[in-house]
Amino acid sequence: MTESGVPPHTLPHHDLPELTAEILRGGAEKYHAANEKRGKLFARERVALLVDEGSFVEDGRFANVMAGDLPADGVVTGTARIDGRPVCLMANDSTVKAGSWGARTVEKIIRIIETAYRTGVPMVYLVDSAGARITDQVDLFPGRRGAGKIFHTQVRASGSIPQVCALFGPSAAGGAYIPAFCDVVVMVEGNASMYLGSDRMVEMVTGEKTTLEAMGGARVHCAESGVGHFLVKTEPEALETVKRYLSYLPSNWQQDAPAADAADSPANIDLASLVPASERQAFDMRRFVKGLVDADSFFEIHALWAKELTVGFARLDGKPVGIVANNPMFKGGVLFVDSADKATRFIQLCDAFNVPLLFLSDVPGFMVGTAVEKQGIIRHGAKMITAVSEATVPKICVVVRKAYGAGLYAMAGPGFEPDATIALPTAKIAVMGAEAAVNAVYANKIAAIEDEAERAAFVADKRAEYETDIDFVRLASELVIDDIVEPADLRSSLIARYRAAEGKDRFFSRRRHGVTPV
Repeated sequence: MTESGVPPHTLPHHDLPELTAEILRGGAEKYHAANEKRGKLFARERVALLVDEGSFVEDGRFANVMAGDLPADGVVTGTARIDGRPVCLMANDSTVKAGSWGARTVEKIIRIIETAYRTGVPMVYLVDSAGARITDQVDLFPGRRGAGKIFHTQVRASGSIPQVCALFGPSAAGGAYIPAFCDVVVMVEGNASMYLGSDRMVEMVTGEKTTLEAMGGARVHCAESGVGHFLVKTEPEALETVKRYLSYLPSNWQQDAPAADAADSPANIDLASLVPASERQAFDMRRFVKGLVDADSFFEIHALWAKELTVGFARLDGKPVGIVANNPMFKGGVLFVDSADKATRFIQLCDAFNVPLLFLSDVPGFMVGTAVEKQGIIRHGAKMITAVSEATVPKICVVVRKAYGAGLYAMAGPGFEPDATIALPTAKIAVMGAEAAVNAVYANKIAAIEDEAERAAFVADKRAEYETDIDFVRLASELVIDDIVEPADLRSSLIARYRAAEGKDRFFSRRRHGVTPV
């Protein structure tokens, strides 16, 4: 008798090559054809496009094979290399019951994340799943190795290894949290979606009539909710985005960010001419960033969301750096609830994976008013300032044009132990701008001056006094600013300063962890 109690002669005989070929084909042909019409690749094609040729080694290929119609139980998992560096990955197969999860699907996903965490390599999620199979809920949902264990394992791995998700189809219900726990999410417009409840469920529960695209489509999440980070048109573009993202990060938290070949900054961008003298005149900080860093190295993250703040990776002399920059082209560069959250997440990402931070400040401060106060601007601002405080990687604050109020603090001003605070000749640092300050101090006196010309002269005189008080040379003389540099010299100054800060002590505080003002 066998262990199962079945006599040996009654055990089924399998043709292994045929069985393997069956598994590798995935689901029925009609599902492959339906995906092809929508511009969707087969899960195994996605893996082949992403990883180095011949490097993929699959685990759990025969999961649930006895079911007969669940090849690999709907998910492909294994190890591979991307640009020569080892990774772990999972890919939902939407030709198998719409990529839904069964008990063995969940177990495979848990195991591959555990492998990534244990071996210290990035984890890549290629997601295209309708969520849990309700018929299998007892087996996959509540237990110690149930679906919740996926998220627990992701959280444990967060900040230890890079985790990146490319979303090609739905990520429904509880499955939506796989992308949410990743460092970044790439979404294919028109096909990718994330939602906790389907449109039918939403109508049943709330009475609201909506569609999956309007509620949880790729553009919604990349431009409005902020859950998505990159909006792309095609699946190959999504996979290239994953590759590029990983190229800026080490394999795990104990390694240095990987250097590339050094390149010069673009010759066609003159930094000095980009920054208007008047703080009322907008300019695009993204162009300033591109003119400062190695040519073609700026990789913007969250480009469509909270655009008043620009974040992303770049390289200086070949070495990765994380950019946090106010962009006065949008909402005057004022910090709002979403931009504070955007900065917080990116700062923590850089600090986790040893990527130095560069803050480029042109900020009037945080937004004020009833609407933002009700949204919790104070706690969201505090969250950003917490992240700036806790970041122990080399960090440099460059005041490009202005740093007013708590905006100075949020952009790693002198009180937050930056490795340097640098001012350009256009810089101003103050509690508030001259116009607001003069109005705050002299409002009654200004109102009492009846002659219009006299009133204008008085205001101009007081503004001039205020401007003299906050002059950048005075601030440098008081050691508030470490150096004043011309725009043409900023790049070389930053390269030298980051090189000098490479060996800095990164201890921050004697504690287990802080209490974040979420």
